[in-house]
Amino acid sequence: MKKKILSMVLCVGLVTSLMVGCTSKEASTEPEATTENTTETQTSEGVDVADLKLGFVVGSFEHTFYQLIQQGIEAECEARGVGSYSVLDASLDPVIATSKVENLTAEGSDAIALACNDAAGVKPAIENAAAEGVEMFTFDCTSESDAINCFVGTDNYKGGELGGQELIRLTEDGDKVAIIGYPTASSCVDRENGALDVLKDADREVLSGYDYKGDANEAQKIMETILAQHPDLKAVFCVGDPAATGALASIKAAGSDCKIIGFDGNPEAKEAILDPENGKYWVSEISQDPKKIGATIVEEMISFMTTGSVSAKEIFIEPYIITAENAAD
Repeated sequence: MKKKILSMVLCVGLVTSLMVGCTSKEASTEPEATTENTTETQTSEGVDVADLKLGFVVGSFEHTFYQLIQQGIEAECEARGVGSYSVLDASLDPVIATSKVENLTAEGSDAIALACNDAAGVKPAIENAAAEGVEMFTFDCTSESDAINCFVGTDNYKGGELGGQELIRLTEDGDKVAIIGYPTASSCVDRENGALDVLKDADREVLSGYDYKGDANEAQKIMETILAQHPDLKAVFCVGDPAATGALASIKAAGSDCKIIGFDGNPEAKEAILDPENGKYWVSEISQDPKKIGATIVEEMISFMTTGSVSAKEIFIEPYIITAENAAD
């Protein structure tokens, strides 16, 4: 494997104090630590997977979606016998994400995969790591950098189209609908664009251009403002479950009958849909498969490091709709 000898010599002292990882199989915000795996798995190319050192940077451990991606990563690393791996938290901050990538590079990671929640903000970190000989991958949200070998994520544009279709299904001609977006993340931009494209041919008044910044409290404030200005709003499509959670609080407080379509498929979304009270509002969900995303990015990293190839440059996992009819499944 490629060795970054100069970087290791210069940075070993820094890494000792800064490098953190995840010791638990359950996603948490506990101090992170590199996980060692002693399983020996020989590949057809003669490369021992137990010699691989892989790094991962997720969006935020505060979000259930990323906790589930972490679980998928860890389960696949254990099953495939990866020598060592670290799963780190970027807190949806490109500065922190950059620092994590730099730390993983300094430690001597053979390959790093990250969620680019701020594509422009982390692009230099991706390219700097690649220049040091680290193979780079992305999941959930990607960047336009040529250094990326493979991206794995939800077909977010398709998910946005499903969200737009749900807005139409739940409303009537002439009704007002809204989209609470997150324009910093490429995945959420795709979701909003997919919904907007579907709504172009529908007789709906569409309110959009909002940024909930990945924060449920911000989404709650946005929803409060929308309802104050448009009390007759009939439905809202939220590009992430934290946004749906915030919107739900405001809708209930305002005594509105506005319907919610969420996006992620997190456990709290299914619980809300099935709840006799909250299910009056949160009626639909566009679901992803975060554990599969985590497992697949590990598979592709191992494939590239041992054979020099991946299944495809971009791997999209199809989303699907959850309602009260199938939420229990």
